[in-house]
Amino acid sequence: MGRSKGGSGAKNGRDSNPKSLGVKVYGGQTVSAGSIIIRQRGTKIFAGDNVAMGGDNTLFATADGVVEFKERNNRKYVAVKVNA
Repeated sequence: MGRSKGGSGAKNGRDSNPKSLGVKVYGGQTVSAGSIIIRQRGTKIFAGDNVAMGGDNTLFATADGVVEFKERNNRKYVAVKVNA
């Protein structure tokens, strides 16, 4: 009984569109206000100083500056350090 049933052979052939997730700007790079830093599903990385989170958990900069990644209490954070 190891063979498949007869009938339509179109059981495969479905694929979803790419979502373009991941880190868009890395640590040490400069960003302008409103630019996306990370696109993610769920909160793998949390928003730090001068960073806000969108409805789809996208992290974006709220001020111009330099991106900085840090870890505190076993959580990863991304912040934007403003040039004084």
